[in-house]
Amino acid sequence: MLLTCLVIALLTCFVSPLVTKFLGRNAGWVLALPLLGAAALAVSSFADAARSGSTDTSGSPVVEQWVPWMPTVDVGLGLRMDGLALVFTLLVLVIGAMIMVYSTRYLEPGGKHGTFYLLMTGFAAAMLALVLADDLIVLYVAWEATTLCSFFLIARSGAGAREPAIRTLLVTVAGGLLLLAAVTVMIIATGTTRLSEILVNPVWSSNGALTTTVAVLIALAAFTKSAQFPFQAWLPDSMVAITPVSAYLHAAAMVKAGIYLLLRFSPVFADVSVWNVMLVTAGLITALFGAIAALRRYDLKELLAYSTMSQLGLLVTMIGIGTPEALKAAVIHTIAHALFKSALFMFVGVIDHSAHTRDMRELADMKLRMPIAATGMGLAAASMAGVPLLLGFVSKETMLKAFLDAPGPAWAPWVVTAAAAVASIFTFAYSARLVLGAFGGRAKKAQDSDNVVPEASPAFWGAPVLGASAGLVLGVAPFLLDKLVTVGTTASAGEEVEAHFALWHGLVPELFVSLTVIAIGTMMVLARRRVHRAMEPYDFPISGLNVVDTAREQTIRFGGVVGGWTGSIAPRRHLSIPAVALIAIAAVAVVTIDDLPAVVGEPSDPLDWVLVVLIACGVVAMMQAKTLIAAIVVTGVVGFGMTVWFLQLGATDVAITQLLVEILTVCVMVLLLRRLPTTFEKTPPRKHVIPLLVAGGAGLATTLGVWALTGRREMSPASEYFLTEGYNETGGTNLVNTILVDFRALDTLGELTVLGVAGLTIAALLRARKPSPERSADIQDHSPLIDARDNTVFVRVAAKLLAPIIVAGSLILLLRGHYEPGGGFIAALVGGSGFALAYLAAPTDRSARVQMPYLLLIGLGVAVGVGTGFLGYLDGSFLRPLHPEIFGYQTTTALVFDVGVYLAVIGVILASFNLLGRPPKRGGQPLVGGSDPGAPTHESDVSDAPTTDEKRTKGDPAASGSSASEHSHDHANHPDESDEVNAR
Repeated sequence: MLLTCLVIALLTCFVSPLVTKFLGRNAGWVLALPLLGAAALAVSSFADAARSGSTDTSGSPVVEQWVPWMPTVDVGLGLRMDGLALVFTLLVLVIGAMIMVYSTRYLEPGGKHGTFYLLMTGFAAAMLALVLADDLIVLYVAWEATTLCSFFLIARSGAGAREPAIRTLLVTVAGGLLLLAAVTVMIIATGTTRLSEILVNPVWSSNGALTTTVAVLIALAAFTKSAQFPFQAWLPDSMVAITPVSAYLHAAAMVKAGIYLLLRFSPVFADVSVWNVMLVTAGLITALFGAIAALRRYDLKELLAYSTMSQLGLLVTMIGIGTPEALKAAVIHTIAHALFKSALFMFVGVIDHSAHTRDMRELADMKLRMPIAATGMGLAAASMAGVPLLLGFVSKETMLKAFLDAPGPAWAPWVVTAAAAVASIFTFAYSARLVLGAFGGRAKKAQDSDNVVPEASPAFWGAPVLGASAGLVLGVAPFLLDKLVTVGTTASAGEEVEAHFALWHGLVPELFVSLTVIAIGTMMVLARRRVHRAMEPYDFPISGLNVVDTAREQTIRFGGVVGGWTGSIAPRRHLSIPAVALIAIAAVAVVTIDDLPAVVGEPSDPLDWVLVVLIACGVVAMMQAKTLIAAIVVTGVVGFGMTVWFLQLGATDVAITQLLVEILTVCVMVLLLRRLPTTFEKTPPRKHVIPLLVAGGAGLATTLGVWALTGRREMSPASEYFLTEGYNETGGTNLVNTILVDFRALDTLGELTVLGVAGLTIAALLRARKPSPERSADIQDHSPLIDARDNTVFVRVAAKLLAPIIVAGSLILLLRGHYEPGGGFIAALVGGSGFALAYLAAPTDRSARVQMPYLLLIGLGVAVGVGTGFLGYLDGSFLRPLHPEIFGYQTTTALVFDVGVYLAVIGVILASFNLLGRPPKRGGQPLVGGSDPGAPTHESDVSDAPTTDEKRTKGDPAASGSSASEHSHDHANHPDESDEVNAR
């Protein structure tokens, strides 16, 4: 049932653009229904678990579901809903549905709101996955998904939202990295990713250092998400987002993710001193800071932002106290805060839409005749202030009781209670300031209708009135929350806790604290003008936003410095780092390794030394090369020498791969030659000393490594397993291919994705950047190279015969790869060689275009690989190969996976040839293989070489490009385009 709830939320996200396309802003009415349905399903599932007696060790009813992904390593989609998860599930889904309904009137009619509803429903799905996750990997992915959704929702809110969105992203991503560190440590320490098992693992009581480390990481990660000191600055900054985003993400959902994380790990860390001190200290500082700052704001929404920060600080303090009473207070205050704060944000949005301002100073000159909105906003603000008969009063009473009974030194309860009381006094004051600032204005003239703001439509204020009314109903009858808070607290405390709420508990100490808060708060409201004048001159000496911006600038500057170390075309800078690292590793090995195993058999034969001499000659020739062409040739000698060596050692697949890569590399380099210098830059001899020393040291380290390893290593258990069980497990006899597409298929899928991204990067880079100018070819009229069509006749004839044969051969290699040397990667390289031959045989760049959609091939290859992975679920695991019989022949889905590799590699090769031969220009056509992205379409796309164009029109073959003959042929066959170029 839990998976069904999550699927409903995800489907809501996927269909939201289509629904929005037909219904526009009214799509919110439809999108709210599945969220409410998922909430009802969650409640029903939990009730069934309670009736059936399915509970965890704490006594809380629990619903669990496990969808295996890699069952052999216990990895899968683990979902679990206990009382705590139920509380947050209801907050995410019910308030999410309210926001959807509210958005139907907040958004402007006729606008494009598809991305808004997509991101909002996506955020709801991510939050639901977060609170239901019973797997740390799932929890972390959902945590980061909420960060990304928040970033995009803020960034889409206007031109001024870019910087706040970036600052919010930086802070929350930093918290995500801290959470990732905690997740990694916990998985390694406990040996499982299951959250429910990790929380009860005995390692927490036996390893104090581990417990402290994880507690600090979890606390800091939660601080960034819930805007706690010193990471609080992003929350007010993010208020540039539109009101529905603020009401949902930054009042009722996203910021509650940190609260959920703290409550979830409270059973483990409640008795850890570092945890208690961090949470109580940061929480109280944030509560006081936010409350004081809220009292100084004129913007209604900004005031609510600081008030949210303050209320979250009180929540964090309650969790830091760690007692069952404090956790009970945290759970009920989480519910109360979500109701009154989301309602207040929505009411501010109603006022902003109706009065076209949120500034109290401007609203003071207006008369808001909005009795329903005023009443609803007053109820929600009173709940936030802790006024009796409202849910906020019940939660504040419970909080104060927990603070008064806090454990620790004798002074601790009084200090914590006093700080919370001061924050509550300011809360009362800014709650009144919010309502009076919005509805306390008067029109300058009674007859001036421009200064009178009428009531909004019921569809607009209906959702916030519902939230405010819920606070009143649950405040008068708080016992309605007894069961929900009981199961929520039981799950967060790790022991059974009973919750019984009532408005009157007698003359208890917390009541007198509440009365004191209300009394002093009322006096501050009556003297609000003097209070504000007294507070206004003072400002905080340090700006959190400036700290974030400074950290960002320094990070970019540091990255620039580090990037500058290798930001050169000189290979010595790029190669020096791995070479020096290799030398360091060899030095450590020489010192630490005492003896080596004996050599088994003869480690080498005479042919090895012949190949060593050949490769050494290539290296020396490369060092002496003066021109780029010479360097390419001798580098090819080294590559082909390695190919022969691999073949001699029996590594046929590797040898074929090396050979094909060398061929295609040379072909690509030919395309780049005309844009590169013909010779290398001369350097003084003194600059050769350090590179020679580094290269010599790396060579010596390599020699030592080869000597130490060759013939001395026994077969590893993994190699023995592959050799003995490879055929039984996969049905394939090509060990290299079975490792790639069967045993290591997930790794290959990752490499396939990286390859696809590389192809897209090539396309994007060549489209976005103007290529380097081409060198001119000085060819005389009588030269046989003047006519490209004539001098390529033999190559073109050969290409017509050989190219199809090569491509057909590649398909044979693809099909036989599971049993003989071959496979998707080698087959694609062979097929790419056929396309390369067809390209190089063409007389012009334009006619050389291989009219195939290379970007589509790349995407299709990755999609086939992923789709094959999902087929594995038919046998219980992602990417598990299936072996069906077709017409009596044994087949394998690994072949389909290999087809995906083939398509992606072919796409990258075609992209390289089509784009590097004649890169697309700015303003050109879309980057698809079937078009001609190289055609000039804009004045800036034409090379700045008018002299060359004039020579071409006079018969002078000197031109820039692949060759002068090529352009001469182009002019003959495309006179209109050439005339257009000359005219420009």
